[in-house]
Amino acid sequence: MKHNFSAGPSILPKEVFQQAANGILNFNDLELSILEISHRSKDFVEVLDRAVALVKDLLNLPDTHKPLFLTGGASSQFFMAPMNLLPSGQTAHYVDTGSWSTKAIKEAKLFGEVNVLASSKADNFSHIPKDYKVPSKGAYLHLTSNNTIFGTQFPSFPESPLPIVCDMSSDIFSRPIDAEKYGLIYAGAQKNMGPAGTTLVIVNEELLGKVDREIPTILDYRTHIKKNSSFNTPPVFPIYVSMLVMEWVKKQGGLEAMQKRNEGKSQLMYGEIDRNPLFKGVSAKEDRSHMNATFVLKESGLEKEFLSACDDAGCEGIKGHRSVGGFRASMYNALPVESVQVLVDVMQEFERTHG
Repeated sequence: MKHNFSAGPSILPKEVFQQAANGILNFNDLELSILEISHRSKDFVEVLDRAVALVKDLLNLPDTHKPLFLTGGASSQFFMAPMNLLPSGQTAHYVDTGSWSTKAIKEAKLFGEVNVLASSKADNFSHIPKDYKVPSKGAYLHLTSNNTIFGTQFPSFPESPLPIVCDMSSDIFSRPIDAEKYGLIYAGAQKNMGPAGTTLVIVNEELLGKVDREIPTILDYRTHIKKNSSFNTPPVFPIYVSMLVMEWVKKQGGLEAMQKRNEGKSQLMYGEIDRNPLFKGVSAKEDRSHMNATFVLKESGLEKEFLSACDDAGCEGIKGHRSVGGFRASMYNALPVESVQVLVDVMQEFERTHG
């Protein structure tokens, strides 16, 4: 049996795979595949409408916040957000907590003034910055809620007089949030919501139309709100699978249940990292991610042996990101606690044979 700890594209619920496979072969008993039906057809419009309704339901969105399913990955939102929300002469404030926020900062500078309000770069992004105050003036505050590479996560979000723009690519639907705080939420599907190919964007439409620049039609959020995410051909299959995943989350008990489930898995994982004398965590304990546990061996030279032991036990995707090394256990919503226990067992056996 395989235990999928990959950081993304990541594990999805088994029942979703079966439903998606059935949809590929014969969607809605049409004797046609979901891959070939028209995106304008009644059957797919129902899928899209259901996906939007699930986002609203799971996140308890106010009427002002419009869910969109776009393309281009979360990286496209690094420039679409400031293009749509950062007026000339105003400043956008960013908290730099890792590789993805660093890239977002770079793109935002193309459209206006950017203030890096706080950064943990000097400490190799091993913690979430805390000693800063959000200014009262500015277009927005940008955060990255979870950092897959470095294994940190905002345990809670700062109070902000400004709209928060948040990249939630790797922890969307993993815990409840107060959606009214956010002017914009964006999340690539492939880490915790569905397969690669669509990006969920939730935008407060009251913030739109306030920049003085010309925005290409397809890059204007208002275009996609008006056209119900179908200005151009939407990514039909990724939206369909994301809908199925959200149905699964709802059936499990919603975001409160997901939070409890994820906290249990991370407590098991970090408990072993802290107990086992061969390993140590690399992120600050108070900022540890419930999605991505990062850790290293205290004694160098044993990495290949440990990865081999993981492979033998069916634990896939444990090797750390190429930019930081070490190990990473990604524990997204669909990963069962039993898989975490298998990895813990591997670590305990490694201690017995190498301790």
